[in-house]
Amino acid sequence: MLAYVFWHRPAAGVHAEDYERALTRFHHSLTENPPVGFSSSVTLRASELPWLQAADGALGYEDWYLVENWTALGVLEAAAVSRGHAGAHDSAARDMGAGTGAVYRLLEGAQSLADMHTAVWVTRPSGAEEPQIADLLEDGFDPARSALFQRSLVLGPAPELCLLSAEIGEAGETGVAGTRLPPGWRATSAAREPLVG
Repeated sequence: MLAYVFWHRPAAGVHAEDYERALTRFHHSLTENPPVGFSSSVTLRASELPWLQAADGALGYEDWYLVENWTALGVLEAAAVSRGHAGAHDSAARDMGAGTGAVYRLLEGAQSLADMHTAVWVTRPSGAEEPQIADLLEDGFDPARSALFQRSLVLGPAPELCLLSAEIGEAGETGVAGTRLPPGWRATSAAREPLVG
């Protein structure tokens, strides 16, 4: 399972309500007419996106698109701007300002985005060795309510690992223990709010 994650902000002068309406319309379009290999998607309102420079305090958004494999990712890319989805996609894209993304692969845990509103982003210093995944997780990692993703393709300054969780709390409370991280590694917890429409 792969996840294309896209972080973005509305362009200057675009009202958040209009932008969110366009985003919701595009995600509904994918759900109603899913491309081959597409599993699900969600768009989340994020109060902060450290790797996407803020523009006058504008809200940020985080989109997750789950697909079966790399082939399905290519199908999604083509389908998003093709007949059936192009109008909804173009409406959202027209209003977008800054954006960046990355592709992550699911290492373990739930293959669903439902109720995963807390993201714990784990970064490592340049040149650091890759740790064992078990070393990053608390003993209480619940694979039914959490999902651990590792970055596979960098399209911008995205963190190395992401633990999505249905739990709300600090990094150590949602499955990543700061005390277990190697020296120089950081874990940052960030709540997300799903758009409903």
